[in-house]
Amino acid sequence: MNARPPKKPRDLVDGVLLIDKPVGLSSNDALIKVKRIVNAKKAGHTGTLDPFATGLLPLCFGEATKFSQDLLEADKTYLATVHLGITTTTGDTEGEVLETRDVDVSTEQVEAALARFRGPILQVPPMYSALKRDGKALYEYAREGVTLEREARPVTIHELELVAIAAPFLSIRVKCSKGTYVRVLGEDIGAALGCGAHLSALRRVQVGALTTANMVTLEELQAHENPLSLLAPVDALLSTFPRIDLTPELEKRFLNGQRLALGKEAVTVPPELGRVRVYADGRLLGTAILQEYAILAPERLIAARQA
Repeated sequence: MNARPPKKPRDLVDGVLLIDKPVGLSSNDALIKVKRIVNAKKAGHTGTLDPFATGLLPLCFGEATKFSQDLLEADKTYLATVHLGITTTTGDTEGEVLETRDVDVSTEQVEAALARFRGPILQVPPMYSALKRDGKALYEYAREGVTLEREARPVTIHELELVAIAAPFLSIRVKCSKGTYVRVLGEDIGAALGCGAHLSALRRVQVGALTTANMVTLEELQAHENPLSLLAPVDALLSTFPRIDLTPELEKRFLNGQRLALGKEAVTVPPELGRVRVYADGRLLGTAILQEYAILAPERLIAARQA
């Protein structure tokens, strides 16, 4: 009996890849496919997209996974199609139809309904979600026909714009805080219009400062002769933070975890306190907290790779 050939060892890959997730694929399945294509040892995504949704799915590799939490916390922007007059069990096209109603709405009525959901709102999470109760995902209860009470949670709809209306469909653009369910927003808009609704399409187009500009499909990634060349550097996740460049001496102390007093050093310090990205000789060292009196406290450090 022939022995199986040994598996190819995984590579130490650092960076960020912006994938255009196709419809019908879970975020985790997309991650597994991409991790295999680039042969990465360590990878993670930055928050899931529903299988029926498409669009921007940032995937982090190696040292970039240290900063993936920042994208979980970031605002997201979506383009959504709301199908008025039909409600479903899941709030999207994957569920069973619950009710069908006639649709007779004007643009003015739609604009008035949208205005009700701009700014801070309370939103009840859907049963078909990955939120857990007693260690079990809500969607598992839902599939068993069990509906649990869910407490409304505060979220913020920063922008809500009507892109087009062609009844029974509304095209909307939504910029929202973390934890927002656009499916629920679509249902709530339908309820406000008195006809009910579900989402027939959902596409994510921005996560924090990351946009679709350098996004690639799985097919493009698979066909590329050098998939690693498509990765953005680790600091693509940190572009919104002020930058501090250290001298070689300060670099050593910083990487040893020491707090640095920058007030008397030959270092330009940004005026605002808070989180910063730290470099030396053009190389990202990690993130830190800039405190009062120009004290720089290391936060998350990048491991140096051997050349």
